[in-house]
Amino acid sequence: MLTVSVISPEAVLFEGTTDSVVAPAFDGQVGILTGHAPMVTLLGKGELRLGEGGQRFQVEGGFLQVVDDVVRVVTEHATAG
Repeated sequence: MLTVSVISPEAVLFEGTTDSVVAPAFDGQVGILTGHAPMVTLLGKGELRLGEGGQRFQVEGGFLQVVDDVVRVVTEHATAG
């Protein structure tokens, strides 16, 4: 399981666990599963998906960090949906 935080300047939008994350990196979609190598990437604009059929957010800008099955998404702007 991945421990995930989704944070925008306005609020903490999500804190919990999920089995996967798909995020809009600046150069295309990036998928994160348990055991992913450590990484940091800039976010672009698009849909952030947490798990199959789980939470969805529209994000724009910011970064995503993965370390030891912990995923932090810090975005400049996000809306649920």
